[in-house]
Amino acid sequence: MPQIDQLLETFSSQIFWLLVFFGITFVVIGRGMVPKVMGTVALRDKQIADDLAAAQGARDDADAQEETWRERENENRANAQALIANAKAKAAATSAKKLAAAQKRLDTKLSKAATAIDEARSAAMAEVEDVAAEATQDIVARLAGAKVDKRAARSAVKKALANG
Repeated sequence: MPQIDQLLETFSSQIFWLLVFFGITFVVIGRGMVPKVMGTVALRDKQIADDLAAAQGARDDADAQEETWRERENENRANAQALIANAKAKAAATSAKKLAAAQKRLDTKLSKAATAIDEARSAAMAEVEDVAAEATQDIVARLAGAKVDKRAARSAVKKALANG
């Protein structure tokens, strides 16, 4: 059978060319393109790892800067509170001095007023004594018809006021 004889020649030729093309494809793709693709993948992996490392470094720097900022902020807050405390203390001292000065002025005015009241009371009592002495002289003169001198009337009024 001639078809079967041709089959062996055709197959051997096709198998040969198949092996040639697979070999060429293996050499071109396996030896040329695959290493380039693998190199690209490795480069990409390296770049991703470097980017992650850079991001971690940036995060660490940011954390360090934040910690520095927090320390500085706490220090500034403490300084501000100290300034406020000092200002309050100064204000309290100033207020105390002003209050003491005002109290001293008021005490002075009060003592002057008390002295003036005492003087006015003494003057009023003297006037009352004078009026009472004159009234006594008039009453004695009208009732008894006797004349009493001013000194005697005044001493009688003083005794009566001292007892009453």
